[in-house]
This record gives sequence, C-alpha cells and structure tokens, in this order.
Amino acid sequence: MIHKKLLREAEVQDSVDRHVAVWARELEWLDPVREAIAARLMILARHTAQARREVLDADGLKYWQYKVLLMLRRSGPPYECGPSGLAERLGLTRGALSARLGPIEEAGLITRTQESGDRRRVRVRLTEAGHAAFEAHAAAEDAGEDALLSALTETERRTLADLLRKLVVAVEGEPGAAAPGSPAPRRSRSAVR
Repeated sequence: MIHKKLLREAEVQDSVDRHVAVWARELEWLDPVREAIAARLMILARHTAQARREVLDADGLKYWQYKVLLMLRRSGPPYECGPSGLAERLGLTRGALSARLGPIEEAGLITRTQESGDRRRVRVRLTEAGHAAFEAHAAAEDAGEDALLSALTETERRTLADLLRKLVVAVEGEPGAAAPGSPAPRRSRSAVR
C-alpha cells in the first residue's frame, strides 16, 4: 500500500520537473537533482514571502512595524527593551529606530517611557494592543504555514526540518555568516513560543 502511494506521488509532476527536463537537455553539465532542489526552494520562498505580505496587508501592519513588535515580544515579559538594544536587534541606527517608533506608538501598539531618576533612559514596551496585534499576525502566519505543510506527514515534516537545518548550519558556518545568537534575518516565531 505504501509502495503504491509512493509510486503515485513520484508520477505527479510539477513545474520544476518540466523546467529541469528542458535544461537537462540543453546543459549536459546540469545536475538535475541539485537544480530541482534549488528551484523548489526558490518557489517555496516566493510563496511564503507572498503569503506573509498578504497576512501583513490583512493585518494593516507594515513589515518593519511587525519586526518591532516581534523583537519586543521575543524579549519576554514585560516585553520591553531600551532603544539601543532594540535598534541593535533590528539592525538599525538609533535615529532610524526613533523614526519608526513614532507611528507605532501613535497606533497604540507600543509605549515609550522614561525611567524614573534618569530622563535620558527610555524603555520601549509592547502594549496590550501591540501584544494582540502580534499574536493575531503570528497566528495567521502560522495557519498559512500549516496549510503549506499539510501535504506532508508528521514524519516527512520532521525529516524536511532536519535536512533544512543541515543546510542552514552549513550556510551559517560560512565566513561572513551571522554569528551564533545574533538575530535571524526575519522573524522566528519558534523562538517566541
């Protein structure tokens, strides 16, 4: 029974199979397996990015606003941070961060408060509305990712996650790669949950 299912799945072709068939005929040096992997990763990355944009549009958030909420949420209770630390986590200058915080504060998603005793020390804190906006966005994104992965069994998901980890470890180990513990280039809810 499982063997028949695998045979049926192998018979199903996608756009990458057609792409590889064309280029394998044209380029004798082409590794069709490597090309298929790279092309499928690119298609999935585009799909995921588009789905993320659609969720952000539905939420009324801009990506940079969501990143601020994400970093505050990721910091753990009480979901606050100093501007210097927040700017560093986001890869921004303090001036660029300050310009971004204004609209988010006006929307009621964060507050900026001065520490007692030192007016120069400011804390940026996620409000209840900001927490709710983050949670709603993260849940919608999670549902989209779950829909994408619904074609896989739990075992297949684990195998894929393990194989992708192996690739990410290899990339992160390259010179110029992010140092361990540095923020990911985009959100990682798994670190938040």
